[in-house]
Amino acid sequence: MSQFTMVNRMYTTLGRALRIACAILVAISLAACSQFVGDNRQNVPLPKALVDRMTAIGSSPSEPMVVRLFKQTSELEVWKRTTSGSYALLKTYEICKWSGALGPKVREGDYQSPEGFYDVTPGLMNPKSSYWLSFNVGFPNKFDQAWGRTGTNLMIHGDCKSVGCYAMTDEGIKEIYAMARETFKGGNRSFQLQLLPFRMSEANMVANAGSPHLAFWTNLKEGTDAFEATRQPPSWDVCERRYIFNKAAPGSQPLDPSGACPVSMSTFQAAAF
Repeated sequence: MSQFTMVNRMYTTLGRALRIACAILVAISLAACSQFVGDNRQNVPLPKALVDRMTAIGSSPSEPMVVRLFKQTSELEVWKRTTSGSYALLKTYEICKWSGALGPKVREGDYQSPEGFYDVTPGLMNPKSSYWLSFNVGFPNKFDQAWGRTGTNLMIHGDCKSVGCYAMTDEGIKEIYAMARETFKGGNRSFQLQLLPFRMSEANMVANAGSPHLAFWTNLKEGTDAFEATRQPPSWDVCERRYIFNKAAPGSQPLDPSGACPVSMSTFQAAAF
């Protein structure tokens, strides 16, 4: 056997061994990353402790839910409907990061996290997010569109990074996403999302009385006051370019967001928004 043939066989054997070693390392790495990889991450089951907490407050995974976010204190709350028919606070999560300052998102590229009332449907859920898991908040909604506000792909997601979104830890978004998934499985078509600058107390409103967003926040406070008084998510619509809450009769037609509010609704000076 020539020296050339021996060297060639040696390199061939070495190359085969290296390919096998690399394949083994890749398999080990994937197994170590997570029990749930690829498309299965959206199926992570709810932790037993969280289900037990639901039971303790008289709720279950299939019951409707409400999500409330408060920018100033970087908190996200999940509320669940209980056997009494009212909603109770289930759990509070720390928001890892949000973008911009207190106040609404106005235009694409302003790096501002939105504020307002939104309805999240199954179609807004994103199991293949680059930020572990995510769901679209639904911006721009009817109110935002009435004001000509622009922006796309505004999410609540994992990975603790935000460019206009609300970022949670991966562990946090796993639970929140799973709760939304189970709510939809229970036959609920959506859940309400309240994106708020701060807790809408009278003290906080006075503290922020000099803000150019005061009229907008006063309008949002109508909705949060209704929720806190009744422990029920308020129905909302838009007319005269402002939110109205719990005003529409069942089965009534949606309002024109830029048109006049029905006579039964109080008028409002919208220019301050």
